[in-house]
Amino acid sequence: MHPTSAAAPFDYFAHVELPTPSLGDDEVRHLFASTFGVEIDLRSLGSQQDQNFRVFARGSDEPLGVLKISNPAFSEAEIEMQDRAAARVADHDPTLRVPRIVPGPRGPMSAWWDSSSGRVHARVLENISGSTLMGSGYLSPAVVARLGDLAARVSVALDGFTHPASARVLQWDARHALRVIDALLPGETDEAVQDALRTATADAASALAPVAERLPVQAGHFDITDDNVLRPEPGALPDAVIDFGDVTASWRVGEIATTVSSVLHHDGADALSALPAIQAFHARRPLTGDEVTALWPLVVLRGVVLVLSGRAQVRIDDGNDYAASALDREYRIFETATAVPISVTTAAIRAAVGDDADIDHLPWRAAPLVSLTGEIAVLDAGTVSELNDEGAWQEDARLDRAAADALDRGAACSVLPAWDAVLTGAPHRTPSAPATVPTGATIWLAEPTPLTAAAAAGATVADGALTWTDGRETVTISGLPPDATAIELPARTRLFVRRFRSDGPPPPVRVTAALAPAWRTVVGDVAPALGLPASREPRHPSDDLLERRHRVVADVQEHYYTAPPQIERGWREYLMDVDGRVYLDMVNNVASVGHAHPRVVDAATRQMHLLNTNSRFHYGGITEYGEKIAATLPDELDTVFFVNSGSEAVDLALRLAMAATGRTDIVAMREAYHGWTFASDAVSTSIADNPFALETRPDWVHTVAAANSYRGDHRDADAVRYAPEAVADIDRLVADGTPPAGFICETYFGNAGGVALPPGYLEEVYAAVRRHGGLAIADEVQVGFGRLGRWFWGFQEQGVIPDIVAVAKSIGGGHPLGAVITRREIADRYRTQGYFFSSTGGSPVSAAIGSAVLDVIRQEDLQENARVVGAHLVARLEELGTRHPIIGRVHGSGLYLGVEFVRDRQTREPATAETAAICDRLLELGVIMQPTGDHQNVLKIKPPLCVTKESVDYFADALARTLETGW
Repeated sequence: MHPTSAAAPFDYFAHVELPTPSLGDDEVRHLFASTFGVEIDLRSLGSQQDQNFRVFARGSDEPLGVLKISNPAFSEAEIEMQDRAAARVADHDPTLRVPRIVPGPRGPMSAWWDSSSGRVHARVLENISGSTLMGSGYLSPAVVARLGDLAARVSVALDGFTHPASARVLQWDARHALRVIDALLPGETDEAVQDALRTATADAASALAPVAERLPVQAGHFDITDDNVLRPEPGALPDAVIDFGDVTASWRVGEIATTVSSVLHHDGADALSALPAIQAFHARRPLTGDEVTALWPLVVLRGVVLVLSGRAQVRIDDGNDYAASALDREYRIFETATAVPISVTTAAIRAAVGDDADIDHLPWRAAPLVSLTGEIAVLDAGTVSELNDEGAWQEDARLDRAAADALDRGAACSVLPAWDAVLTGAPHRTPSAPATVPTGATIWLAEPTPLTAAAAAGATVADGALTWTDGRETVTISGLPPDATAIELPARTRLFVRRFRSDGPPPPVRVTAALAPAWRTVVGDVAPALGLPASREPRHPSDDLLERRHRVVADVQEHYYTAPPQIERGWREYLMDVDGRVYLDMVNNVASVGHAHPRVVDAATRQMHLLNTNSRFHYGGITEYGEKIAATLPDELDTVFFVNSGSEAVDLALRLAMAATGRTDIVAMREAYHGWTFASDAVSTSIADNPFALETRPDWVHTVAAANSYRGDHRDADAVRYAPEAVADIDRLVADGTPPAGFICETYFGNAGGVALPPGYLEEVYAAVRRHGGLAIADEVQVGFGRLGRWFWGFQEQGVIPDIVAVAKSIGGGHPLGAVITRREIADRYRTQGYFFSSTGGSPVSAAIGSAVLDVIRQEDLQENARVVGAHLVARLEELGTRHPIIGRVHGSGLYLGVEFVRDRQTREPATAETAAICDRLLELGVIMQPTGDHQNVLKIKPPLCVTKESVDYFADALARTLETGW
C-alpha cells in the first residue's frame, strides 16, 4: 500500500486553496497505458477540484469508462471509502444505476500515478449512459421530485455505513459551513457580494443554532445534484447517481439540502420549486421536526459556500473553466434561496410535509390601536367580485369609490382584508404567479376616529405612518394625514395596517397566493389590532374543491390539467383564477368573441329580464337570428334548425341526410371527432377521444382515409391521392348495394390540429356522393364563423357548397347554441321521421346571444383580426421551427392553428409525452394550451377571435422559452 493511504483524512481547513490536477492529454494517455495496459483516446470532463476524462479504447466509439484523477490532497482511505459507499448503494438498491470500478487486463483499473501534478490517484469508473440535468434549463415538478427520491434512497442505503475516513473535513459538509464561510468571506473582493453573503449567513446561523446539536448524523453522498444524476434518455426521469467524491458523515438532512440547492438556479425556479423534492425525500426518509427547521438555513448556507468557493477557486485557478462557468448559476442559487425569509420558506416546508406543530401564531395581547365601532363593510376585490364586472378592473380609485359607497350607506368603516387574493389593474399575463395577496388590511374611516395607539408606549409617528412595537411584534399604520395628531384621524382617511415580528423586516405589501399560508404563519393577523374579528385564513393549496368535483362529477367528464387552476372569471382572451393570476387563453374557440363580451352579456341579461321560454313559442328573436345566419351562406342554404351543441347539430345533420335520401349508411373521414350523441359519436373515429373508435363503429358507418397531408397515408405532394381513393371507396359501397345517405367531414381537418384538406378534395368527394344520390354534410362546428380568417366558412376554402352545414361552439360565444342549415326541400323531408323541436335551441335568450355574437364578429371585424393576427402568429411559430427540430410543421389558417411536435422530422414520430409536458410548462408561464390529434402531439391553437398581436407574441415568447429551457 502506498504511504499516502496511512495519511490523516483530508481537512479542508488545512487546504483552503486546492488547485485541481492539470495533467496534459498526452501524459494521461501514457500513464494510463503503462499502468492499466490499454491504449486510449480521451475527452476532458469538468470538475471543481479533481480532473475527469471520458476514456475510449483506442479506435473504439464505446466509452471504456470515466477516468477520475483525484486531487492529491485526498488519501487512499478516502478514495476507498467512496468506492465502498458506491458499491453499498448499488447492492442495497439495484434499481439505481451506480458506477463501479472498471476491470482491465491487469485487474481493477485503480492505481497511484507519479505525475507532473505530484502523486495522484487514478481510477476508471463505469460510464453510466444517459445525460445529466446540467445547465440552468427548466426542471419539471416530476423531475424535482425524483431528485428528492434519489437523495432519500441513497440516504437509506448509507444508513449505518461506517469507515475510518468518514471523519474527514470537507468544505461541502453542512456541519462546517459556517467555518468555511469565515475562512473565505474575508477574501471576497466585491463588497456588495460580501455584504449580501454576510447578512444571509447571520440569518441562517440564527435559525439553525437552536436545533444544530440535535440533528441526526450519518454517512451520505451529499452531492446528489442536477450534475450528478443521469436520465437514460431525454424526457425520462433520472435513475442513476454518480460521483461519490463527497461521501462523508454529516447531518442527515444535509443530503436533501444539497439536492434542493441544485434546483434553485434552474429556469423559473423559486423556493416553492423545491417542495416536490422535499416531499419525495420525506415520504421515503421522514424528516424530524428539527430537520425541517434546519433544512432551509442549510440551503442558504450552501448557497453562500457555493458562491464563495466558486469565486475563490477561480481566483486561485483561473484556468478552471468548469468552476468559472458555474459562477452565475451558483449566485442564482444563493439569490433564490434568500428571496423569501427563512421563516416563511420553513413554514411552507412544514405544510408540505404535514408538520405544522411548531408554527407559532402571534396572539394579540394589547388594546386595539384604532377605535372602530359600528358596522364594518368588508370589501371584496377578488376575482369574482362585482367590483370587477364588465372588465372594469380594480384600481385604487375604484376601490376608493366602492369604500365611499359603503360609508355613504352608513358603515362605520370599510375594510379590504388581508389574505384575500386581489385582482388589480388591467388583465396582465405574467410568466410567474404575481403577488396578489395583501399582507395587511386597508381601512377607510367613516368618521373622525381616535388613533389611540399614538399615545401608547412604544408608538412613534413620522412621515405619515405610525409604528408601534412591544419588542416582540410591530404594527405599522401608513396613510396618516401629514397633520395627524395623537387624538383622532379625519373622516374618509385611508389606512394600510400591517403586523409582523419585530426581529425581521416588514413583509412585502403583497405576496403570491402560493406563499400566503406560509407568510401568515410569520405575519400576524392585523384584525385584532384594529378591534375587528379575526381574518379568514388564506386559501391553502390543499383546499378540496377538486377532490369534491371528483366525488360528484363522472370521471369521464374530464378537466384540463392534472392540477388545474381554479378559473372563475374571463375577459377577452384572458382567464383569471381565484388567486388573482391572469392566464392567456389560447385554446378557447368556444368563447369566440372573447370572454364576457359586454355586448353579449347585455343581450343575454336584457332578454332574460324580458322572456326566456320554449322555442316553440312565437317571438322575434329566433326569426331575426335565423335570417342573420342564412345571410352568411350561399342562397340555396336558406333553412335553419336550432339546437344546443355541436354534437346535436351533427346528429341532426345525419338524420336529415337519412330522412332526405331514405338511406341509413354514412361515409365519414377517419381520425375525426364529431360529437358525443349516439349518431355523432358513431361517425367519430378519433382514437384520441375513443381508443376503440374504429372497431366499435356501427355497421352503417363507413370510413375513408384521413386526408392528412402531413401524417396520413399520403404525405405532402402525394396528398392529391386521397380524393380519388375516397371516390373509389364510395363507388365500391354503391356497387356492393349500400349507397350512402351522405358523406361527413370537417371542412378543415380540425382534430389533426388545423390541417387543410388537399386542394380539390371536397369537390371530388362531394361530386361522387351526389352522383349516387347522397348528400354532402359539412361539419363547421370548429372552423365556421370567421375563424379561418380568409374565409367565413371552411367549405369556402375548398370552393364548394355543401347540402347541410352543422355549426356550434363559436356561434354562442360560450352559450350552448348550435345550428344546422340546409335547403328547404331537405329540411321538409325530415317530417318522414316525425316532427322536430329543441326546447332551448334558439330560445329567446339563445337567439339574443347568438345574434349579438354575430353582430360583434361583423362590427369588430374579428374575421379580419383572425387573418392578420393569425398570419403574424404563424410567422412567429415557423421561425421557432427553424431553431427547434421538435416542431415538425405549423398547420392551419387564421386563428385555427396547430403546431405538430415530432421526435424526428424524417420519420415524423409523434412527440406525445413532450407535447403534454410542454402544455404543462406553458401553464406555469401563464398560457392555457392543450394537445390535440390522434397522437396528442399537436398544440390546439384556437384563441378567442379578439386576441391581440401582443397576446400571441406573449404565447410565442412563452413557447420559445419552453423550447429553449426545457419542459
